[in-house]
Amino acid sequence: MYKAKYLSPMISSFDMKETVLFIQNLLDFKITINESTYAILHKDNLTIHILPTNPGIGQMEFYLEVDNIQQVWNFIKNKLDGLKFKEPFDREYGMREIHIGVPKTNTLLFIGQAVKKST
Repeated sequence: MYKAKYLSPMISSFDMKETVLFIQNLLDFKITINESTYAILHKDNLTIHILPTNPGIGQMEFYLEVDNIQQVWNFIKNKLDGLKFKEPFDREYGMREIHIGVPKTNTLLFIGQAVKKST
């Protein structure tokens, strides 16, 4: 399994239950707190906080850097039915990324790994 390296977002959700399940099932985060007005999930000492949306909230993005993006892709690729996503691809700034729209939110999840360049 992959090791998550950095993450600490607070996600505003239109449907707390569905957003919690998405984070739990797709990224293998475990529930710490799951109340109707606040949830915290964790993995490898990192946390994601989920709270009900506020009408004034705009789009949010967060970036999960991992140690092995191919392992992540192999783990999640069969769990993305009905979601907007981009398969792993290389960016001009040296990262290999996966992009996923988080259900019932106005949030875009980036998962990335630095690409080693040959010298």
